[in-house]
Amino acid sequence: MSVEERMQPAALFKPELASLNMGSMNFGLYPMLDRFTEFGHAWEREGLEKSRDLVFKNTFQDIETILGIGNENGTRFEFECYDISHLNNLAHFHARGLAKGPLFVQSVFGLLGGIGAHPEDLMHMRRTADRLLGDNYEWSILGAGKNQMPLATIGAAMGSHVRVGLEDSLWIGPGQLATSNAQQVTRIRTILEALNFEVATPDEAREMLQLKGRDKVGF
Repeated sequence: MSVEERMQPAALFKPELASLNMGSMNFGLYPMLDRFTEFGHAWEREGLEKSRDLVFKNTFQDIETILGIGNENGTRFEFECYDISHLNNLAHFHARGLAKGPLFVQSVFGLLGGIGAHPEDLMHMRRTADRLLGDNYEWSILGAGKNQMPLATIGAAMGSHVRVGLEDSLWIGPGQLATSNAQQVTRIRTILEALNFEVATPDEAREMLQLKGRDKVGF
């Protein structure tokens, strides 16, 4: 699809927040073929195999076009940064005035083609974001697969927000599939509250991210 086609939902429904990946990257899911031998659908094996030769395309022109569409309808962005270079790209668009603060930086860890999932990788991402973006951003952690809960916990201890859900991980524990997004949200909330952190309300989150509010969307 063209960028304009990819952006049709955001252009039509004018959501408060949309995801924007901050660079092109190899996106390898094929190692899962070594872990699983049975699939429920034929397309699953084919899709994993094709990721050996997959480039997730997000060029500078793509990003500029997406920012323009979002800025026009008041949609802000979750800037997904899979590697250090993506932080540099975000700083570039922020300096040009196209990516507007406070920036919501979603650091993504543990996908083949992006940064790893070691705690040192998380700290490197944090140090780099601080250097490039100063205090003009809200930071969030996304750990893929088994890394979801451990990295979210480490990130929260360092001052980040957290993201969990079945899009990022199918697991709730070792060898145990999660039954729902709600189960993962409940688990991370339990962890955060045990660390004496307070979970923001939707209105508090809107204020932190300077979202336009539910009354200004197109749905």
